[in-house]
Amino acid sequence: MLTTTTTKVLEPGELDAALAVLDRDPVANAFVAARVQVAGLDPWRLGGEMWGWYAGGRLESLCYAGANLVPICAGPDAVRAFADRARRSGRRCSSIVGPAGATAELWSLLEPHWGPAREVRAHQPLMVTRSMPAEVEPDPLVRRVRRDEMDVIMPACVAMFTEEVGVSPLAGDGGLLYQARVAELVGSGRSFARVEDGRVVFKAEIGAATDRACQIQGVWVAPEHRGRGLSVTGMAAVLRHALREVSPVVSLYVNDYNTAARAAYRRVGFEEVGAFMSVLF
Repeated sequence: MLTTTTTKVLEPGELDAALAVLDRDPVANAFVAARVQVAGLDPWRLGGEMWGWYAGGRLESLCYAGANLVPICAGPDAVRAFADRARRSGRRCSSIVGPAGATAELWSLLEPHWGPAREVRAHQPLMVTRSMPAEVEPDPLVRRVRRDEMDVIMPACVAMFTEEVGVSPLAGDGGLLYQARVAELVGSGRSFARVEDGRVVFKAEIGAATDRACQIQGVWVAPEHRGRGLSVTGMAAVLRHALREVSPVVSLYVNDYNTAARAAYRRVGFEEVGAFMSVLF
């Protein structure tokens, strides 16, 4: 047993302890919890290492170190330990993302070594709902994307990603990893869209899902169809699926400057309960 304050890479046999930490905040931790529940702690299956911070031999905090660096239930001491390990390992992630407080502290320690970032989004409201809106009728044309519709959904996914992140997901490997992720969501029945004349006019995905909470991502309306209220009725349709079939709590996080999206989510019943932060490289 570890008897001092320390960090190390978690081993597969520590899965239950890791899940117990993740379960402390099932909404904020939905992204990582969903991956761990499917892949366990094996780095190859998980897509990265899971670092643990221990105090008095007890696992208290986690940090997922894969394509994203994600601090989990991390107080100041744990953040400093994770920053030191990340600094020594060198940057291998494309972003740091997580609860705003821990992420801001982590970035302040890593910026002298990893900076400058391409973009820092310091305040991204975390929004949650547990029920359907009483005054919004779900769009009846929003449906699950079929497996044979990859050629229909991919252009919309690429457009959304490029608009949101500022770089194309097709760069580097030609989009192979991104296409695989989209195919995974379509194949699992978690990709939804309204299609008119063979083109997507609204889309969204349930990107992370556990039995405690799920997270909606990739909400997008084709530019020529904006202003029609499709984001409100479309989100209501996706929310209905999520609450009925996935989990009792549905969450998302949004850029604070996207006032139109925040207003649309509030109309569907989402309330702000916290904030995330993202550092993009």
